[in-house]
Amino acid sequence: MTSPARTVPYPLTWLYAPGDRPRVVAKALTSGADIVIVDLEDAVAPDRKDYARAATADLLSDPEHPVPVHVRVNALGTPPAAKDLQTLAALPGLAGLRLPKVISAEQIIHLAQTTPPTDPGAPPLHALLESALGIERAHAIASAHPSLHGISLGEADLRADLGVRGDAGLDWPRSRVIVAARAAGLPPPAQSIHPDIRDLEGLAASCAHGRTLGFLGRAAIHPRQLPVIERAYLPTEAELEQAETIIKAAAANQGAQALPDGSFIDAAVVATAQRTLSLARRA
Repeated sequence: MTSPARTVPYPLTWLYAPGDRPRVVAKALTSGADIVIVDLEDAVAPDRKDYARAATADLLSDPEHPVPVHVRVNALGTPPAAKDLQTLAALPGLAGLRLPKVISAEQIIHLAQTTPPTDPGAPPLHALLESALGIERAHAIASAHPSLHGISLGEADLRADLGVRGDAGLDWPRSRVIVAARAAGLPPPAQSIHPDIRDLEGLAASCAHGRTLGFLGRAAIHPRQLPVIERAYLPTEAELEQAETIIKAAAANQGAQALPDGSFIDAAVVATAQRTLSLARRA
């Protein structure tokens, strides 16, 4: 029996591990990632789907793990997805279901109402938008059902669907998903994976750009990417100092005001400062 899952208020690192490689999954659980995502979709060959599902069911039969365990099931509407949901959705060790290639609010509503039976202990749903149609319907999907706790991009499939060559071509879909999530009252999305596990400088630069867009944290495909992602999304010393100044000023006065440096603070700025301090505390 393992210890209860460690949870953090603002997860920054989400590590994928292939469901047909239990040893890799076991290592992922002790890698330092905030959340581990067992992948039954793209990382698993068609002839390994049944084995991956069975191995994941064995893992999730234990309700306690070092960190929360999510599962990315196969594409909704396919026979493998139906088997995934039937086998795994009610297991006690499942902390979340990640749903690939979502294109409509109706998919979320149907799933939330049928698998598993709606109850307070049902695992939260997370929708991955990986097509032009999914992006166009981002807000409808994000606000489809209370069981949906987050949305994010699947950029590999989205690149192919849009015919995008350069990274800049994805900035509009990225911003669309961030705005849709916040408009629906969901947490800021995490960035999609950086596919080159050796390119840590490129990963850091990409994370810095994602942070400016409004992402919070990032999915990873190798443990070596985790420290880079966490560093990129933790507050800098200057940001932390500014947040502390804002909180102190807000505690001393009420309403909107200006700091000595001329910057203007109000309730929204204070909320951002509070999040900055919460992120700093995880370090």
